[in-house]
Amino acid sequence: MEWPPAFYVWVVLFAFQLWVYGCFGCFYEEESALLELKSSINHPNGTSLPSWRVGTDCCTWEGVTCSSTVGRVIALDLFHTRDYIQHNSYLNQSWYLNASLLLPFEELQSLDLSDNLLRGFIGFCKLKDLQRLDLSFNNFEGPLPIKAIETLTSLRTIDFSWNEFNDSQSVQRFCKLKDLQRLDLSFNNFKGPIPLCLGNLTSLQLLNLSNNGFSGMLPTSTAGNDESQGPLPIKGLCKFKDIKWLDLSFNHFEGSIPSCLGNFSNLQLLDLSNNGFSGKIPASTFSNVTSLSYLSLAKNNFSGIVEFRSFAHLSKLKEFVLSYNYLEVETEYPMLNSTFQLTVLGLSNCKLNKDTGGGIPNFLYSQRELMVVDLSHNHLLGNFPNWLLENNQKLEVLNLMNNSLWGTLLLPLHCNHTGLLLLEMSNNHITGQIPSQIGSLLPKLWLLNISRNSFHGSIPPSIGNMRNLWTLDMSYNTLSGEIPVDLAAGCVSLSTLRLSNNSFQGKIFSTYLNLTNLRSVSLDNNHFVGTIPPSLFNVSRLQTLDIGNNHLSGRIPSQIGGILELSTLTLRGNHFDGLVPFEICKLQNLEFLDLSDNSLSGPIPSCSNFTCLKFMHLENNSFSGFIPRALSSSSSMISLNIRDNYIGGVIPVWIGGLSQLRILLLKGNNLRGHIPNELCELKNLSLLDLSYNNFFGSLPSCLNNLTFGRSIFLDDFSEYYSGSVYTSLLVHALDIMISEVKDRPKGVEFTTKRMHYYYEGRILNYMSGIDLSCNQLTGEIPREMGQLSSLHSMNLSYNQFAGPIPATFKNLRQIESLDLSHNKLNGTIPAELIELNFLAVFSVAHNNLSGRIPDMKSQFNTFTESSYEGNPLLCGPLLNRSYISTTPISKVPEEDDDNIVSFYGSFAGSYLVFLIGTVGVLYFTSQRRAMCFLYVVDSWCAFRLYRLYMLFSCK
Repeated sequence: MEWPPAFYVWVVLFAFQLWVYGCFGCFYEEESALLELKSSINHPNGTSLPSWRVGTDCCTWEGVTCSSTVGRVIALDLFHTRDYIQHNSYLNQSWYLNASLLLPFEELQSLDLSDNLLRGFIGFCKLKDLQRLDLSFNNFEGPLPIKAIETLTSLRTIDFSWNEFNDSQSVQRFCKLKDLQRLDLSFNNFKGPIPLCLGNLTSLQLLNLSNNGFSGMLPTSTAGNDESQGPLPIKGLCKFKDIKWLDLSFNHFEGSIPSCLGNFSNLQLLDLSNNGFSGKIPASTFSNVTSLSYLSLAKNNFSGIVEFRSFAHLSKLKEFVLSYNYLEVETEYPMLNSTFQLTVLGLSNCKLNKDTGGGIPNFLYSQRELMVVDLSHNHLLGNFPNWLLENNQKLEVLNLMNNSLWGTLLLPLHCNHTGLLLLEMSNNHITGQIPSQIGSLLPKLWLLNISRNSFHGSIPPSIGNMRNLWTLDMSYNTLSGEIPVDLAAGCVSLSTLRLSNNSFQGKIFSTYLNLTNLRSVSLDNNHFVGTIPPSLFNVSRLQTLDIGNNHLSGRIPSQIGGILELSTLTLRGNHFDGLVPFEICKLQNLEFLDLSDNSLSGPIPSCSNFTCLKFMHLENNSFSGFIPRALSSSSSMISLNIRDNYIGGVIPVWIGGLSQLRILLLKGNNLRGHIPNELCELKNLSLLDLSYNNFFGSLPSCLNNLTFGRSIFLDDFSEYYSGSVYTSLLVHALDIMISEVKDRPKGVEFTTKRMHYYYEGRILNYMSGIDLSCNQLTGEIPREMGQLSSLHSMNLSYNQFAGPIPATFKNLRQIESLDLSHNKLNGTIPAELIELNFLAVFSVAHNNLSGRIPDMKSQFNTFTESSYEGNPLLCGPLLNRSYISTTPISKVPEEDDDNIVSFYGSFAGSYLVFLIGTVGVLYFTSQRRAMCFLYVVDSWCAFRLYRLYMLFSCK
């Protein structure tokens, strides 16, 4: 049968239509599902995915990929699709996706929903062809979405990194995905051991478990069943024969490196950094891993000697880091013939070439592709290695800090080094002037740190060419001259400027200041003069301003209140005078305020806005008035130092509400009244100085509730960062500057051991003391003060304390200075005080103490007679007094002791006869007179008998 021509035309048209709409058009149900998905993504009022419109081919929509044969959707790339950045209504809003919306995509192979604030799924669906699932950078937390995962049997790649997953047991469900090749669970909160069954994923090529809390020991045998080494939480590790990428960094793994790693012939990346691995680094482990290009064992507890030649055969090695272990790395002997060309080298704190001269490794002369070099903290000797710059045109990071390099800084004049981003060479012995063309030779620097060297001369004007410079630190040198106008005008990206501890002079800045990105300025300890320049107040985002210890004068400008982001303000040690402007109260973010050692007067600023204030140092000025009640709003206050002013009134009771207060120094003011019991509420107090005031009354017995050193307070500025070695080293070097500025020394002066000491930095976490000297305090010393077992210094001198020295003082185990002199103490000195093994200064001079002084043992063997002077009733070998004399001039010979005893015996008999007769006569005259007479006579005689008793007790 022959078909008519019209039939053939119809067949051709039908085939063409099928080809057009089947291959180049999407299916209706998939288009509908995509539009519903768009609606879910944009809920409630987002505008993402504008190309997803009805009437257009969905295969052409943004993020949608269709099959070239049948036209079905095979990939959805929706990374960072929700426009929560542009719409405030989306900030901090999580998204729950109805998984049923994905059901129509029957042939979907790749799904990327990363960075969308996705928090979970509603229901689950079976996508039998899905091979890649990316849910990274979202808001998932708790257990993994197990039900959804188990149905995805074709998965090859899973990326769940940068979430808040924390159920380690749910990781076991991955073990059923036999074909899994890439598993990334980094940057979550998993803890505990890794499930053993992960070893069954023999096709795994990438395993990234970094930045979690996984713990346990790695297996030490190839078979993974060496029970003699304790628990082996990831025995299956040695089964990863095809593994190419293994990242276990930033966890809590322990033990040694398993020898089976040597069998991973395809391994390209191995990162075990930032764990607790220990033992030696076995050279044989890496003898067969010839594909290795990235190796980081940094920040562990590895020890022993590492010969660099053990890695010389790894011809593909590009990034190599051994920093921050307990290693001694030897690169010079035996001779090293390296086959690799490194791009990243990290050997910080490795005791480089300790036994072969301590020089910079010679193998670096043959390296030509270096981008990052970190040789810091090695005490390396020799000249500055300018040849590293000459040989490596791609060098971006050079860190030589904390070594012993000498000579001058020479930069190659005929090489292109425009790519250098970071030059860190602080804490060396480099001398000479800063190269005049440094700004032209290194114009792209982000960070330049030449601090703590011996540079002299002025800052070259070419520094203004560094328009990308973010951090400049030239502190602790002997530089002089003025700050160049070119720096103030040209370094437009500058964020941190540190020129402290030099000999700079002149005015701080010229009238033109183009450094609008400044966050931190430290110009302290120089010779700057004049006033605070008005141009500085145009830097509205300034957070740290330290211009202390210069020769600045005038009044503090009121415009300072306009720098609203200011958190640290240090003006100490200048010649500022007058009142503190009330505009300073606008600085609501202020955490550190130091106006000490000036000539400021008037009342202390009453700023209720100082809710973030932690450190307030106003000492050595002429402030008057009272302690302002507005400070009660500074509930985060750690240190309050207003000593040596003219502050009057009493200690306010609200001070007990400053629960974080560790240092309270009120010395040398006109304060009066009782010491309030509210001080006992300051549980964290470690330094208390109320000396040289007019306090009276007794001491609160509750002072033993105070910490005074029994707790240690450590500020934690550490931050975790992970990424490529290149990136982490760069960020770490930049963070050095940030942390140094952020953790400025917060010093205070405290008197101990009869000397004025200045305590700053972390030592303040360990120093504790109380000074109440030079007041009018009375009563007995509370025995409870002996419970301050961690106290280092106690000074109660020049008061009117009476009664005995508490025997509980034997519990002051850490005491180093104890001054009880110039009081009215009586009784004996507790003999148990000789158990105070750290006591270096001790004085009980000028009291009414009696009896034998403590034995000259331990620390008491170091004290002189001056510690006891002014106590005539004390005796002992040190005082050359073995008895008590009633007359200070004449000395009764030792051989007349019997006559003295006879005299006092006869006197006692006569006294009784006289007493009875006199009382009898007076009784009939006046009974009241008789009683008065009896009291007077009895008191006098009792005193004489007491002196007789002391005579025999000191024999």
